Amino acid sequence: MSESDAVARARRAAEQHDSFERLDDGRYAVTTTAFDGEVVIDSDGGAAVFAITVRVPMLDAVTEDHVAPVVEDGWFDTLALRLEDVDGAFRGTDDPDVTVERDGEHAVLNVELTDLDANRAAADAVAAVEYVEGTYVEGIIPGYDYTEPVTHLIQRAASTGGGTKGGTPL
Repeated sequence: MSESDAVARARRAAEQHDSFERLDDGRYAVTTTAFDGEVVIDSDGGAAVFAITVRVPMLDAVTEDHVAPVVEDGWFDTLALRLEDVDGAFRGTDDPDVTVERDGEHAVLNVELTDLDANRAAADAVAAVEYVEGTYVEGIIPGYDYTEPVTHLIQRAASTGGGTKGGTPL
């Protein structure tokens, strides 16, 4: 199987998946989360390659209050450690390349999945973006006045969990 066949299979898998929206040639947005999740499709031999980038705001960018740098640094370090375990959400790729970096007011996860099964890789790409959102919500620190999209995420988590208000979903 050629690389172009693998790319074609991967693009078909993405386009048939409800969570993807085509942006342009080889790039897709994952539409099931409040955060920007982008996937670039390529191939490696006969395998589909899904390169995922998810950008989430640092705490100080989504609060009405100022978050002290030491708090934000500790929050980012914890988030990065948790996001490095993103492969636990996958059915396919065992050892993906994962990086978590700080870029100004954002934390950025980059993960690359390689799989012979393009449909499984597409599902794993969506799982990666949704894992980032869930992990982010778990790390919300109580006591700050949050803005969007965090207030929406907290409300959605509380209603899904049966709660009505206050605190984080944990």
